[in-house]
Amino acid sequence: MAFVETKDGTRIFTKDWGQGRPIVLIHGWPLNADMWDYTANELVERGFRVVSYDRRGFGRSDQPGSGYDYDTFSDDLAAVIDKLALTDAVLVGFSMGGGEVARYMSRHGGKGVSKAVLVSAVPPYLLKDDSNPDGVDRSVFDGFIEKLKADRPNFLATFGKQFYGAGLLNFSISSEYLQYTSQMALQAGLRGTLACVRAFSETDFRPDLPQFRVPTLVIHGSADETVPFEVSGEKAAQQIPGAELKLYEGAPHGLHFTEQDRLVKDLADFARA
Repeated sequence: MAFVETKDGTRIFTKDWGQGRPIVLIHGWPLNADMWDYTANELVERGFRVVSYDRRGFGRSDQPGSGYDYDTFSDDLAAVIDKLALTDAVLVGFSMGGGEVARYMSRHGGKGVSKAVLVSAVPPYLLKDDSNPDGVDRSVFDGFIEKLKADRPNFLATFGKQFYGAGLLNFSISSEYLQYTSQMALQAGLRGTLACVRAFSETDFRPDLPQFRVPTLVIHGSADETVPFEVSGEKAAQQIPGAELKLYEGAPHGLHFTEQDRLVKDLADFARA
């Protein structure tokens, strides 16, 4: 196994496949780098070097008791980029991982990154408040925390169905894949899982988005019930200078699976352009 040690001593598990222009894939909550395996494999077959990693507290990375904030997450990403000597990289953040992309572009000046992609991502700001009246009510995230504390496997099973749009007339997902997703999530530590609910829902990335200085692609599903397009993807595309928007009609939050071939093609085309 390959680990990168961060400045506070946390070990981050990484996968580094292939050769060519590097594409860095950052996973969503509450999963780990394995969510990207199909995407990563296909991109390697298309001539790219693909790096993915488990966020601290998740998967095979260390599970410290603290450090679950976006400044630290972006520092962890910087450690991965520095230790693997990545340059001219395409940075891809899914859902919560879009926050790492945004904070890295502002806090670390986008070092080593020449293109960025946000997929079903939480920026610019998810929480409903006076400055963001179209956001998601705090009670939704409070409910996440209460249910995770009470019965995490049950919550994850229910959340997975919403995540992938299971039950919609235009898509069915196997019970085995839902179970696989839950197993991925259960590799995480509870403390990090809970802390990240607050991090991705309460962090305001609006000041970070003007700091994008590279070509940026925003991909979002119109039927995303987890991170609604109108709250996040649409506004992110408006606030990032020169960003390109691709709306996947009818796609749910977990479009890395439901639209996997289309996503691979769009990522490869964008990386080559």
